[in-house]
Amino acid sequence: MVDMRWSEAIACKCRMNMTQRPVIHTLSISNKGVRLMWALTWMLLFRPSPRPAHAWRCLLLRLFGAKLGRRVHPYPSAKIWAPWNLVMGDDACLAESVDCYCVDRIVIGARSTISQYSFLCSASHDFRHSGHPLVAAPIVIGSDVWIAADVFVAPGVTIADGVVVTARSSVFDDLPQWTVAGGYPARPIKRREFRNEAGK
Repeated sequence: MVDMRWSEAIACKCRMNMTQRPVIHTLSISNKGVRLMWALTWMLLFRPSPRPAHAWRCLLLRLFGAKLGRRVHPYPSAKIWAPWNLVMGDDACLAESVDCYCVDRIVIGARSTISQYSFLCSASHDFRHSGHPLVAAPIVIGSDVWIAADVFVAPGVTIADGVVVTARSSVFDDLPQWTVAGGYPARPIKRREFRNEAGK
């Protein structure tokens, strides 16, 4: 079981600002070999699996090193670049056609949903160097977060507990807890508050 309380999830995050000191990331031959094995597994066993077969897809991800909680929902068309860099808490979800580019660690807290077509991007290229070296930084998404459809999340970003990111936003900076955020770049819009269901 993966206990994804925010205080523990944040401990996984490297405190490196990509704009100040990007970490050049080198991919070893063994890394490329295992990624090839995973790509074949994804194509032959993960992607064709029936939509409700979350337990089967979780098994495949765990075989490649993913750390997953209970009742995790990775949908069949979700693309995971390197499962060994993926951590998901209980009841977390990667929806259809999510691109989880986990060159570095990506942590998704309990009960958080990453909606269709969103792109979690933990790596980029340093255009200040002629060779455009690969640079990477982790992404940490807290518990009870909803990343709505078609959202881009940049390397090194922390999205705290309870945040809602509105559709088609781009997140380049950390977002504070229990807020609704949106835009390009995404900024907090208002506090996230729940209706008093008993007072309907």
